[in-house]
Amino acid sequence: MNMNALIIEKLGPGDDMPFGLLLLADETTEAIEKYIYTSDVYVARQDKAGKPIAVFVLQQQGHAEMELKNIAVSISFQEMGIGSYLVGKIKEIAAQAGCTTLWVGTPDIATKEIGFYKRNGFAEAGTRKDFYIENYPDPLYDNGVQLRDMAMLRMVLP
Repeated sequence: MNMNALIIEKLGPGDDMPFGLLLLADETTEAIEKYIYTSDVYVARQDKAGKPIAVFVLQQQGHAEMELKNIAVSISFQEMGIGSYLVGKIKEIAAQAGCTTLWVGTPDIATKEIGFYKRNGFAEAGTRKDFYIENYPDPLYDNGVQLRDMAMLRMVLP
């Protein structure tokens, strides 16, 4: 796939939120709604009129920090390098906003996701203890293991 042909656009207040895509990376609609309306939501499309094939959500955290709250690629477009391409775009957006640090959190047992973030320039930077216990009303599981702690990863931008 030609990544430069992807159209990345920021959604506005009246635009439909791509909850189907967002739910690929977050466990519940309620969890997404806690951050979606105070964040910038971007979608990637193959063409201007096309359905979004990917999404990412950025939230400003103070003056010089930004958090990647959600990034997801449609299942039929995964393993094509789109996620890594989007991380490159996210770095550009964060730098243009004057940020020097980019954060992302993922379950501490999500080895595939942690590996993805590390390959794309993030480094482990701590743990939010009991995040999934305190922020979700029902227990969440990944491959039969209950989610408890969130691994935090950080990227220092030039």
